[in-house]
Amino acid sequence: MKALSERFSGWTYALFTLTLAAILLLCVCTGSVSIPLADTLTAIWNTIWGFDIPANISRNIILNVRLPRVLNVALVGAALSLCGAAMQGLLRNPLADGSTLGVSSGASLGAVIALAFDIPLPGSPYGGTMLMAMTFAFLSLLLILSLAYVLDRSLSTNSIILIGVIFSMFASSVISLIISFSNDHVRSIAFWTMGSLSGTNYRHARILALALLVCGGILLRYARELNAFAIGEDNARHIGVNVKRVKLVILITVSVLIGVCVSISGTIGFVGLVMPHMARMATGPNHKRLLPASMFSGAIFLLLADLAARTLLSPIELSIGVVTSLVGAAAFVIIFYRTRKAR
Repeated sequence: MKALSERFSGWTYALFTLTLAAILLLCVCTGSVSIPLADTLTAIWNTIWGFDIPANISRNIILNVRLPRVLNVALVGAALSLCGAAMQGLLRNPLADGSTLGVSSGASLGAVIALAFDIPLPGSPYGGTMLMAMTFAFLSLLLILSLAYVLDRSLSTNSIILIGVIFSMFASSVISLIISFSNDHVRSIAFWTMGSLSGTNYRHARILALALLVCGGILLRYARELNAFAIGEDNARHIGVNVKRVKLVILITVSVLIGVCVSISGTIGFVGLVMPHMARMATGPNHKRLLPASMFSGAIFLLLADLAARTLLSPIELSIGVVTSLVGAAAFVIIFYRTRKAR
């Protein structure tokens, strides 16, 4: 494993890129209607270069249904896994991910309120849900950090995790209460809370890509500081890291990125928890390599999970969150067992 980590360089990123591209094409070609790879490549190539070709059913399925969904799935997977890797490094806790902060629960609460009460945003049918999810994600972070600061002015890891878990339980209770009084929206809310990217389009992909570019760039910028956190906050402080500022920047960045993802995909569990562990097995603990590898592994995992959700019980479509929870729970047990055994 150590030798593999030392060899992790440009060729490995190339391998990740080729694997991701191959799975992207597989997911576009495969579904309730199978489309030959040649037709898929032709449709995408002609669209990229603006060639005017006659419309047909296969081209419509590729460009208007599957390709936008696949792009959104890959971006959400990369974002959630990146957030999980950053949180595990920051909090020095292998069980940490974005949901540990309570941000995912806060974003879900905002989106559920928008769905239950039909809160609109002029000019955008999905804007109300997105705006409420991002707003509640940010407000949840402010509340959690404020409570943590009141209880512990050093903003220790244990205080943040404890308050995040308590807030998640509170948000889940409020969501259940809203569902109880939302008879007309129970089905849509329940399906959304299990996670789904059906119906997403290129506009959602642009939003996710922009959020990942900005927030992901910030998190990658702090890879060196995350490495310093691995040896403890006191040691990081002694080598010149502004612990409180770095912690706040990373927490806020993660909350924004998770808020955007939850507003579009709903609640998808285990991606940010399990995939950084899988990436760490290949790259080692160095966050300069771990963070990019986590993005690739998260995108690949969620693409395969979405493909399984679409095809296992076709024509019935499962929620992607159901698949990630089943696979992620089993994978996490194996990872936890191997980690304990190695000690």
